[in-house]
Amino acid sequence: MIVVSDSSPLIALARIGQLNLLAELYRRILIPPEVHHEVTVTGHGLPGAEQVRSAAWIEVVEVRSPADPCIERASRSLGAGERGAILLAKSANADLTLLDESKARRVAQDAGLSVVGCIGLLEAAWRNGIVPDLRQAYTDLLRQGIRLDLKLLQASLAKLELTGL
Repeated sequence: MIVVSDSSPLIALARIGQLNLLAELYRRILIPPEVHHEVTVTGHGLPGAEQVRSAAWIEVVEVRSPADPCIERASRSLGAGERGAILLAKSANADLTLLDESKARRVAQDAGLSVVGCIGLLEAAWRNGIVPDLRQAYTDLLRQGIRLDLKLLQASLAKLELTGL
């Protein structure tokens, strides 16, 4: 399975001590150089920086094929990491793209990519027994200052027949 990530899921999961769930779920994550730079250089000393730099299962990959002009145009207003992740996912024919920001998710979905964010990742990890307490994981994200829509968290818990936060 080919999985490409933007920086926000990596950072959010690292902040709650759950970055390795990506390796357990997918074995290997591809990131573009822009995401690697954003997390490990710009974010030096912050949660996720050292974990991403040292994770053997995270691979930095350059976009190898020319960018689709439509996707390139649609992604101009996005951050460099989001744009790089979308372009890499498209060129690598990724099975899944990890993005949290709503505008980037729309661009990726319009480009035909399958997208999941932190909530979906944590749901998958809970279903697979990797995260034993989904409510606690959501609470940890909120305590770490990760901006998530409370309605989405409540809907996730309700869908899985778990009580609210």
